[in-house]
Amino acid sequence: MRLAGEGANIAVCDVDADTAAKTAAQINKRGVEAIGLQLDVRDREGINEMVQTVIDTWGRIDILVNNAGITISKPVLEFEEEEWDRTLDINLKGVFNCSQAVMSKMIEQGSGKIVNIASESGKTARPEFSVYAASKFGVVGFTQGLAQEVARFGINVNAVCPGIVHTAMWEELDKVLAKRKGMKEGEVLASRKELIPLGRLETPEDVAGVVAFLVSDDASYMTGQSVNVTGGREFH
Repeated sequence: MRLAGEGANIAVCDVDADTAAKTAAQINKRGVEAIGLQLDVRDREGINEMVQTVIDTWGRIDILVNNAGITISKPVLEFEEEEWDRTLDINLKGVFNCSQAVMSKMIEQGSGKIVNIASESGKTARPEFSVYAASKFGVVGFTQGLAQEVARFGINVNAVCPGIVHTAMWEELDKVLAKRKGMKEGEVLASRKELIPLGRLETPEDVAGVVAFLVSDDASYMTGQSVNVTGGREFH
């Protein structure tokens, strides 16, 4: 929504086709073009089809935001191999898959902006989020390496590291953690709020504003960075 407000045409890609279509319809009301596409970021063939659809529709790809992700919170001893694979495949391999798919188009153009949504967990790992942290540390490292590879083609690659964003994902995490710790629903999220120096939970809009900056001309001299947007919880 923020990028649409800045004038960008948007391809909304989601594993849920209905969600993608509904979001695209909302964006269309803002006076820019949007299409909704069903996409699983683990599906390389589907990603290639998505890229071709975008090229057929608008002729170019200027921005890629890699923001598909899941969180499974539990002690490492309780993790199933399938859960490890799913977390790494979506959170990290998905970033690789989508970035690789758009790079040739951006190289042909001589320009492009890639923004990877990492996490504060990509800077500091915390108990019961070890596997999630592994995936997000990987995103930070991939961002740094890719940025150096494609800089000579006029492509900027950066990451955003959000903190505790009040979304449906964190509401589900709150339920899981509350049950594990013998707390009431809502208490875990409330306790996390107390750890944030700015004194409030993060909103999606807090993240979107930084993404909008990173894909703008104002950030043209920034690449390979992983920008903390954590309300003061993370400093490096």
